[in-house]
Amino acid sequence: MKKLIAFDLDGTLAESKQPIQPEMGTLLKQLLGVAAIAVISGGDWPQFETQVVAHIPAGSDLSRLFIMPTTGTKLYRYENEAWHAVYADVFDAAERKTIIDALDKASAEAGLNDSRTWGDKIEDRGSQITYSGLGQEAPLDAKKAWDPDFAKRKKLQAILQTMLPDLSINVGGSTSVDITRRGIDKAYAIRRLSEVIGIAAQDMLFLGDAMYPGGNDYPVKAAGIDSIAVRDVAETRSVVSAIIACLK
Repeated sequence: MKKLIAFDLDGTLAESKQPIQPEMGTLLKQLLGVAAIAVISGGDWPQFETQVVAHIPAGSDLSRLFIMPTTGTKLYRYENEAWHAVYADVFDAAERKTIIDALDKASAEAGLNDSRTWGDKIEDRGSQITYSGLGQEAPLDAKKAWDPDFAKRKKLQAILQTMLPDLSINVGGSTSVDITRRGIDKAYAIRRLSEVIGIAAQDMLFLGDAMYPGGNDYPVKAAGIDSIAVRDVAETRSVVSAIIACLK
C-alpha cells in the first residue's frame, strides 16, 4: 500500500501557473487523510504558495504535505504552524553566468527570439534556471499554442546539451526548459525526500503529465518508481479519486 503520493504541478494538479481548482483542493484534503503528499515542480516557493498552499482547505493535515520547488532542489514542510525550508541546493555566481550566457546564445541559435513575450524569459530560481519561451507572465492560451509538439523546446534542449554537458536540461510545463546540476531531476527529488522523511521510494506513487522521454517527469519512471502518466488536470482528479477510494 502506498504511503505517499507525489505530483507534478503544472498540467497535472493545475493549469500552467494557475491556482488549483476547489475540487482539486478538496481531493487533496481527502488524500492527506490517508497518505502523505509531495508536489514537485520547476517553479519556486512563491509559485507553490500561490498555486497550491493557499488553496488547500482549512482542516487539512498540512504536516503530511511536502512542497519541493525547483525540481526538488528545495524542500519545504509545515511544522509549528508555519512553512519552513528544510534544504536548498543553489548555484554559485559563476554557474549562473555560464547558464544564462548559454541560454542567450542557444535561444538565438534555435530561432526562438522572434516571438512576442510577456515578462522575462530567463528566471533564476537559485537552484534552477528556467527558460520560458514566451516569458514568465504569458497568458495560458498563448502558452498552449506556442509549442504543442515540443519541437521548439527539444531543439533548444539539444543545443543546450552541447553547451552545458555537465548539467541536466529538461523540458517541462507549456513553454519551459529547466536547467539544474547533473543528476538533479524529479527522481533525485523522490530519493532525497525518501531520505528526509523515511518513506521508502517503493511506497510512493508519482503522477505527472510530462512522462515522455526528455520530459521533466520521465526520470521518475526511468528510475523504476511507480508512476502514472496523466493527460491533464481532469484525468488527475479521476486518478486521485480512485487512489483515495483504494487507500481508505
